[in-house]
Amino acid sequence: MELRRRLFVVLIATLFCATAASAGAAETLEAGAVFGGQSTEANTSSVSTVNLSDLPTIVEVYTATWCSNCVDVEHALDDVENNLSMQQYHTHRSISEVQDPFGTDEIDKRYHDRYGRWSPPAVVFNGSTMIKGSVAQSESLQQDFTTVVQQPLFLGNGTSTFGWAPTGDLSGTATWSTTVDQTQFGEGSLQAYLWVVEASAYFEDGSNGLENYPHIMRAVIPLGDVVQGSMDVQLPAAFDGNDLSVHLVYQFNPVIEVVEDPDEPLTPAKDSAGLPFIHSLTTIAMIGAAAYARCW
Repeated sequence: MELRRRLFVVLIATLFCATAASAGAAETLEAGAVFGGQSTEANTSSVSTVNLSDLPTIVEVYTATWCSNCVDVEHALDDVENNLSMQQYHTHRSISEVQDPFGTDEIDKRYHDRYGRWSPPAVVFNGSTMIKGSVAQSESLQQDFTTVVQQPLFLGNGTSTFGWAPTGDLSGTATWSTTVDQTQFGEGSLQAYLWVVEASAYFEDGSNGLENYPHIMRAVIPLGDVVQGSMDVQLPAAFDGNDLSVHLVYQFNPVIEVVEDPDEPLTPAKDSAGLPFIHSLTTIAMIGAAAYARCW
């Protein structure tokens, strides 16, 4: 009976990921720029100042331990990272028919709210360009990703300074400042965040063929005023080991105007970028569940 349950779970995950494999060309987003990437180990004191033009490309990957298509995407990104300046951050899907032990509702919801995506794989570069799925548009995924990573943000002249001083096993003081020209981003607010990342965590029961999962996002902590500041921070525990790092990331949050038509009837919103196949998947799941119930 346990074997049948596992096979049913694998079936649902396979159907989910197979549908999510479809991909399109790189899409320009209106979510707002994301840049930064200065980092240090959470148990190590550090201070660094860099030119804005020297910052790595921030690559936000939406993935899951059950998503086999995600493996191709992540391996391609690793190949690109060997040759270009970029920093990966992996958000694991938590809201799913199949639970991912590295997903948290808070981090998952942030990805959806900002980029409108519920289904992995998806990759966002500097908050401004998204590539969905795992089907290459050129000769390879490596070439697709390389083309986007090589597109600069044009942040202009300026610097960013990041300091970190541990005060305990899971605590420290973050300091930051930047001279970036904020007017270039338009109407909205530019904020500083501390992204907490686990280098790698082990999970042998994932159905995508991996056991060690890298670049896991553990927390996104608002720091406040982007110009400069200092803040005492409490960190989350690692899933395993002692391999947390802290990253200074700047995120622009544009003003979004919501236009309501009083004559328009209210209807449930549709997540067109998330689960376009949910009805068919639900039907298959119901059939599978019924068959599974008969086995009992």
